[in-house]
Amino acid sequence: METVQITEDDVGKTVVDENGDEVGIVSAVRHGTAYVDPDPGITTRIKTALGWEEIDDEDGYPLQEETVDDVTDDEIRLTDL
Repeated sequence: METVQITEDDVGKTVVDENGDEVGIVSAVRHGTAYVDPDPGITTRIKTALGWEEIDDEDGYPLQEETVDDVTDDEIRLTDL
């Protein structure tokens, strides 16, 4: 299986499960690890769009590399675990 690279360019992308259902957005990327906000409000969406990354223990969960199936221009698709 090919390793998917997560970069700063992925901040703000929608994260979807294997069925295409939205599970959150990428709120930050640190050292190749994406942090996902599962319940982003308008403030989080604006901050990520402006590049104002913020990792908050309450709403930023690290996305494990092995759970990522694909990264497109608009979203990160998770595998069926």
